[in-house]
Amino acid sequence: MKNIITISREFGSGGHFIGERIAEELHIPFYDREVIFQVAQKTGLAETYIAEHGEYAPKGGLFSYSFVGRDLQGSSVDDYIYQAQQTILRELAQRESCVVIGRCADYILRDRKDVLNVFIYGEQASKCRRIMDLYQKTEKEALALMKETDKKRRLHYSYHTEQKWGMPANYALCLNSSLLGYSQCVSFIRQAFSH
Repeated sequence: MKNIITISREFGSGGHFIGERIAEELHIPFYDREVIFQVAQKTGLAETYIAEHGEYAPKGGLFSYSFVGRDLQGSSVDDYIYQAQQTILRELAQRESCVVIGRCADYILRDRKDVLNVFIYGEQASKCRRIMDLYQKTEKEALALMKETDKKRRLHYSYHTEQKWGMPANYALCLNSSLLGYSQCVSFIRQAFSH
């Protein structure tokens, strides 16, 4: 029996929405921005800073991690945030069934047998339309935002996990939300969660 669902997702694929729907239907807590709030409380750092650094690589890419300020033990503020997220996610998983969005949760909880790891992706055209509608962007702006957001997520994941973001071997389910639709994605995840 699974207790935890982690959802990694491409920007614009509807992964956040799908995760919310699953949590509502299963009557279990949903964690996305709530993790940011808890990390802020634990670290004393601003929520806006954690939102930018808790799931995204620095703007310069993977190489930029080399230039981040470090303490005497060699840890950066980004490392400190990641460690706080690890602690919080492990505590949440120990305490209750829940759905967790992003934040390397699939990797952080990899030693648990009761976790269902899901990756949601989609076709560029449908993701672009969703971003345009949600964020009032032009097509060009939406494509640029999609590319930049996914790049930062991929690099952040790679830096902290030494794994490839979106690689099917890291997940129990990889679902194309453009092809299946959100309701079917929710249905597949619920079926896998129940087994």
